[in-house]
Amino acid sequence: MGNSWATFGRDLHLDLTGPGGLRAALLRALRDAVRSGRLAPGTRLPSSRSLAADLGIARNTVADAYAELVAEGWLSARQGSGTRVAERVLPRATPASRRPPGPAGHPDRPRFDLTPGTPDVSAFPRTAWLAAARRALTTAPSEAFGYGTPSGRPELRTVLADYLARARGVRADPDRIVICTGFMQGLALLSRVLGTGRLATESYGLHFHRAVITRAGLDTVPLLVDERGARTEELAGLDDVRAALLTPAHQFPTGVPLHPDRRAAAVNWARATGGYVLEDDYDGEFRYDRQPVGALQGLDPDHVVYLGTASKSLAPALRLAWMVLPDRLVDPLLAVKRTGEWQSGQLEQLTLAEFISSGAYDRHLRGMRLRYWRRRDQLVAALADRAPHVHVSGIAAGLHAVLELPPGTEQSIVQAARWQGLALEGLSNFHDPAAPPASRDALVVAYGTPPDHSFAGVLDALIRALPPGE
Repeated sequence: MGNSWATFGRDLHLDLTGPGGLRAALLRALRDAVRSGRLAPGTRLPSSRSLAADLGIARNTVADAYAELVAEGWLSARQGSGTRVAERVLPRATPASRRPPGPAGHPDRPRFDLTPGTPDVSAFPRTAWLAAARRALTTAPSEAFGYGTPSGRPELRTVLADYLARARGVRADPDRIVICTGFMQGLALLSRVLGTGRLATESYGLHFHRAVITRAGLDTVPLLVDERGARTEELAGLDDVRAALLTPAHQFPTGVPLHPDRRAAAVNWARATGGYVLEDDYDGEFRYDRQPVGALQGLDPDHVVYLGTASKSLAPALRLAWMVLPDRLVDPLLAVKRTGEWQSGQLEQLTLAEFISSGAYDRHLRGMRLRYWRRRDQLVAALADRAPHVHVSGIAAGLHAVLELPPGTEQSIVQAARWQGLALEGLSNFHDPAAPPASRDALVVAYGTPPDHSFAGVLDALIRALPPGE
């Protein structure tokens, strides 16, 4: 008897091969499935009648095998609850990649993640999202359940054009918006469309953004970052640069906005050379102590590509992001995207469109803005009270803060934080190795990531890891 499938609510694969006949093969297959953890303790098995029918063997053979395994302690059987994997059977095998927990304070197993890049996912608006999904599914046209188009659902592109114009000052038309599975996919597509040459990136940024660009065939050249953001005036002196990737509203990770003069310099360079500014607006919705900085794209929609995402405002798991493109990039980019690029799920796009148009997105953002604002203030207050010698910057917006450290101490303090159960990154981790060496030591602390109930403990551990004042 070859491989067969049995079904009781979900498929059960049993390989009835080997010596000894069907009964022996069934016993061996069930023991192996339990021993390996494929059938976890408490898992309900198919009835003897159902399993026998699916395997094409006699019901008595299955019943006898179940009875023997119950007697051996592999299975348990009670009236009304069917046959289940016994709770006291050997525990599920631990995958090689999942090590058992180490002792308290072990640096390899941090309790709290303060590395930037993720919002507080425990605050995802499940109830409101579910309601939006139900409404979207109820009204969805039949064709929405097909493969879709590279540009994305028209319902979401239409809603985004209105929202981005209202909230971020973006000048967008639905036909110039392309939905993608995340910022990384958008950056990869744009890099492939640009072809050869060089792309300027900020000297502080994410290394995997630079890797995506170079994999597409472009070289990267760093733009130095200081207290006024990227030095965009230096673009005019760079040869063969096709585009510049910037975070104008909130430089990542230093947290400074791009100075107005440098915003103008970036746009003027793009106009003069026919190049593009790629605007990464990764957390544009979260502003606290200042008026929101409008999107750079509003200054020149023909030379600035706006890239936004739901990863910070809602959750990375949605895999939803968007690009607002200049007219002349729309067709080339869609041509590349048609060559096999993954598309975001159409039902998720319809749900987000409904979520935004119903006002739930604005309500969620207002609530999260207040929550992150309070956490930011808690962090600043704790440092002022217990570590006043530590200067904090980059806190007028976003989900992370930069804590300045004494020269030469960054790596030792990152390690000390790990001993306190915190996963932290130093500012040097974000420095482009192709840029001139940086002498600044600092921590990048993502106060937006931990859930509310644990935040006080996180602050205590952070303070313990910081160097004492003089």
